[in-house]
Amino acid sequence: MIRVLLADDEDMIRTALAALLRLEEDIEVVGECVDGEQAVAAALRLQPDVCLFDVEMPGLDGIDAAARVRKQTRSRVVAVTRHARPGVLRRALQAGVDGFLPKSRPAQDVADVIRQVAAGRRYVDPEIAADALADERSPLTDRELDVLRAGAQGQTIATIARTLHLSPGTVRNHVSSILGKLHLETRQQALLRAQERGWI
Repeated sequence: MIRVLLADDEDMIRTALAALLRLEEDIEVVGECVDGEQAVAAALRLQPDVCLFDVEMPGLDGIDAAARVRKQTRSRVVAVTRHARPGVLRRALQAGVDGFLPKSRPAQDVADVIRQVAAGRRYVDPEIAADALADERSPLTDRELDVLRAGAQGQTIATIARTLHLSPGTVRNHVSSILGKLHLETRQQALLRAQERGWI
């Protein structure tokens, strides 16, 4: 039997998927979790063969949860997402995720991916992989990316400057350059674009 732990904050999706997976003769659902912190704790306790984590969960998201699980257990991890952006895939692979697929796939496909991953193989949805390969590289410099990271929680220009040991004027210049290169109006938009594309 392949022992599987599910984590998804959407009750209907999680319980429906659990019910469908329980119909498979070779899969046993050993636990269901509603967030990343709960999922990591359950993985450490239950030691499942495969964890199936939703990427978008409150608090600790599925990718950060996967990174912790991969460091502390022998469990393999499949990430599922409603927003299959190339940057999310890159981040997932860096975290050690073994499988990656969109939530739009049928439950039977999910079961097949669980089997592949449990057998030691990796799986990435072909369309997402093709999009990731075609996605452009970051037009921002390393320092500009540092500025975005340092301001990720909405920090002021002065706070970013102190964090990076730069003058406020230099930080403002970097922000202006970022917005110009990306053709955007706010730092928040630039941060979101950089996260979606996997630049930070």
